[in-house]
Amino acid sequence: MHLSLASTSALFAVAALASITPAFAQAGDAAKGKTVFARCALCHDVKPGPKKMGPNLAGIFGRTSGAQAGFAYSPAMQKAKIKWDAKTLDAFVTKPNALVPGNRMAFPGIPNPTDRANLIAYLKAEAK
Repeated sequence: MHLSLASTSALFAVAALASITPAFAQAGDAAKGKTVFARCALCHDVKPGPKKMGPNLAGIFGRTSGAQAGFAYSPAMQKAKIKWDAKTLDAFVTKPNALVPGNRMAFPGIPNPTDRANLIAYLKAEAK
């Protein structure tokens, strides 16, 4: 089989795009996500109860950013009006200040898409 230069270039482009699949599109491992969540656990909890430094993440899926009663969100997070789902959580956790500039979360983000997919799977399983 002979491939033209254009066909070869197209195949490389498709392969490159496939390698940057967002974490929300990947099947994550909730057990591994628990380990990733350890980075978040100082400030957040997945079970209802007392709030920590950050808002409680119980019921995060479907909730609007800056809307949990009893937590003092930054004006930026209140104005963002993001509906949290796998896609928006993936974007936020990648680099929080890129999605919501001026938010108060002092966390650089999780650049690894597999870690984010595992974290999202953990949140889906535990943050009910």
